[in-house]
Parts: sequence; structure tokens; C-alpha cells
Amino acid sequence: MSQSQSFIKGAIIISLGGFASKLLGAFYRIPLTNILGGEGMGIYQMVYPLYCILLTVSASGIPTGIARLVSSGRTGAERSAFRLYALVGIAGSLLMFALSQPLAALQGEPSIALCCRLLSPSVFFVSALSVVRGYFQGKGNMYPTAVSEIAEQLVKVGCGCALAWFFRENLALAVASTLFAVTISEVVTCAGAVIYYMKRRGKLPLYRVPAPPASEILRYTVPLTLTAIALPLSQLAESVVSVRLLREITPNATTLFGIFSGCAVTIVNLPVSVTYGLAAASVPKISPLAAAGEYPKAKKQAFKAILITLAVSLPAAGALFVFAPLASRLIFGSLSEGERSLLVSLVRIMSVNAVTASLVQTSSACLTALGKPLYSTVTQWITGILRVALTAVLIKFTPLSVTGAAVSANCAYLVATALNFCYIIRVGERHEDNAHRFGELGRGRNVKCKESSRRG
Repeated sequence: MSQSQSFIKGAIIISLGGFASKLLGAFYRIPLTNILGGEGMGIYQMVYPLYCILLTVSASGIPTGIARLVSSGRTGAERSAFRLYALVGIAGSLLMFALSQPLAALQGEPSIALCCRLLSPSVFFVSALSVVRGYFQGKGNMYPTAVSEIAEQLVKVGCGCALAWFFRENLALAVASTLFAVTISEVVTCAGAVIYYMKRRGKLPLYRVPAPPASEILRYTVPLTLTAIALPLSQLAESVVSVRLLREITPNATTLFGIFSGCAVTIVNLPVSVTYGLAAASVPKISPLAAAGEYPKAKKQAFKAILITLAVSLPAAGALFVFAPLASRLIFGSLSEGERSLLVSLVRIMSVNAVTASLVQTSSACLTALGKPLYSTVTQWITGILRVALTAVLIKFTPLSVTGAAVSANCAYLVATALNFCYIIRVGERHEDNAHRFGELGRGRNVKCKESSRRG
């Protein structure tokens, strides 16, 4: 394997790895839905928001933060990160185990408790795996990240299908075993990544250089964590609010939420993963211009990336709308006729998200490249709160039922797109105004000098 790649090549490698991983995850839903059914998928999806929150705290931001430190020559950054995030990962695993029963009571689904307990160890292993990924990204080698993402999915798919089939007679055990397959996949992948790191890290220096302190690690990773945690928190709140409100109008609340979150969202998110590479590739073109204060040129590159994203995502949205019935039959053929009909409606309603979610992804990357990552953090939190509130209103006070959650997702992403666009337009305005004023002042001084010389 090559030990380093150009940024563009590295971005393509990670993008392809991420897309392949999501594609495997999407096709994994075919046998999983056939075995677990709509209700089983609903239980499966109700566990994931808490898991994603703990992963965000214990692992999100680590690869990027460690990559920055390693690439800047901070020797031993990964050693400090291993020690720090081993403790954070253990705390996350213990917390998920402890919250298993309260979450089950809150969501009114007793089987969730066992699911959380079997999934909880994976929080620790994902933390350790993220440090290894960050180390190699800092060294310019993107292959370990891409390969480990695909390996995760392959192990999860194989073990998940086998365990779900073995326990198919007991729905609660079948769902819990598929989540235990996630833990198995993280253990296997983490072990492989650590072994690869031990072999490829090179010889240790004769005199051990002090590793950077934990405070320096946190200075890079905490801001990224604050941005990333908004989405899983809103998803957890949405799962609780949606299921509890749906139970007031139908006994099939868990099934309906499973079709929305486990089936429709999975299909709609596939085109979004394709545009991830476009977002990543735009960053190195924008960052140097913004750092040099050339904001007009930087923003021109940003809007160019946004236009390319729009050109890719628009046809994808059209395809989702047109081929929603075919996709529902091929991927989720085990659903009943009524459930497939609902799935088709949800996919068609949310097909616009293939465009807006892609635009939010690219515009957020552009804001980071422009030196304004806090703007995208504000966008994430505003739209997350809006989405949960609107979901509650539409389910409670309209006859939309679970389609209200789809409508609220559309509205939230539209607002997020508009906010990010406004932020990009505003970036550097003061700098440009100051440059214009200094330019006018300079021209005024030149005119005065010429007049003085003529008089002289």
C-alpha cells in the first residue's frame, strides 16, 4: 500500500470507502428486514440514536483532530489520544450499559434494554479505532480508513445475518443479536487496525519525545464533537417523540417508525454519500485562498463546489422519486403491501433531501475551509431543534402520521441549506470592505501626491 497520497486522491479513497460501506449497509437491510420485519427494524432503529450520541462524544472529531496534530509534526500525539480516549470509550460503554433500562422505559419497548447492553462494548473499540484512523490520515495514508470502514460492514453483515436467522423465532433476541454483530465487527476491525499500526508506525526514536498533553488533543477534537453531536441528539429526540405520539393514534407505532427511519432514510441517504467526495475535494482549493485573505476567490470556489453538488444530486432526487416503487420491491420485498406503499410515499416525499442534504454537506465543508466551522455548528443545532419540534406538531395535530416526520426533515434541510448559503455569502465581507476602503484611500493619496508634484 502507498504510505501517502495527494489530498485529492486521499479524498477519493475515503469517499469510495465510505460509499461502499454505506452501500453494504443499505443492502444489509434487505435480509435484515426479511428476517426482522417492520417491527424488528423499528426496535433496531430506536437503539441507534443513543449509540450515535455516545460515539459522537467518544470518537467523533478524533480522526480529524489527531490528523492535524500528526501532520504538524507532533510526535506521539496518537499515544496521548489512545490513553485519553480509552478512558472516554470505557466511560461511554459503561454509560450505555447503565442507560439501557431507563431508555427502554422511556421508549416503552422492554427489548431495547438487552439491545443496548450487547451493543455497549463497541463504543470503546470505535474510540480506539478512530485514533488509528486519525494517525494514518495525518501521515497522508487514507487506505486504513477506507479499508477499515468496509471491513466493519462486511463483518457486521455476515455476523448480523447469521445471528438474526439463528434467533428468528424470538424477535427480541433476533434484534439484539444483530446489534451484538456490530460489537463483533468493531472488535475485529479495531484489532486489525492496531496490528497494522504497530507494524507501520516505524522505529521509535532513541530518546522518547514527550507526547502532547490531553488538553492539546481536546482543543482540536472538542469543537468538532460539538458540531457532530447535534444530529444524533435530534435523532434520539425524534425517535422518542415520534414513537410516543404515534402510539396515541395507532398500535403499529414501532413498525411505522422503523419503515421511516430504517428503510426510507437509508434509501434517501445513498445519493448523499456519493457527494461526500465532492465536499472533501473542495476543501484544499478553498482553504489556501481563505488563509491568504482572498475571500472573493475562495467563495467563488465554494459556490462552484455547490453547483457541482447540485448537478449530481438533482438527477439522483429525480431517480428516487421515479423508481421508489421498484426500489421498495427489490430492497424491502418482505414488507406487506401496505407497508411498501407507505415506504414509497416516504421516499418520494424525502427525495428532495437527496439535494438539500448534499448541499448542506458540501456547504458545511466549505464553511470549514473558509475558517468558519462554528457557523455550520449553529446551523446543525438550529435545524435539529426545528426538526424535532415540527415532527411533534405534524404528528400530533395533523392526519399525516409518520409522514409528518418526512415533511419536517424536508423543512429542516431546506432551512439548513439557506443558513449555510447566507453564512458563505457573509464570510469575508468586513475584510472585503476594509480592502475596498484601503484601496480608495490609497488612490486618494496617489491623486494628492500627483497634484502636489504638479504644483511643485
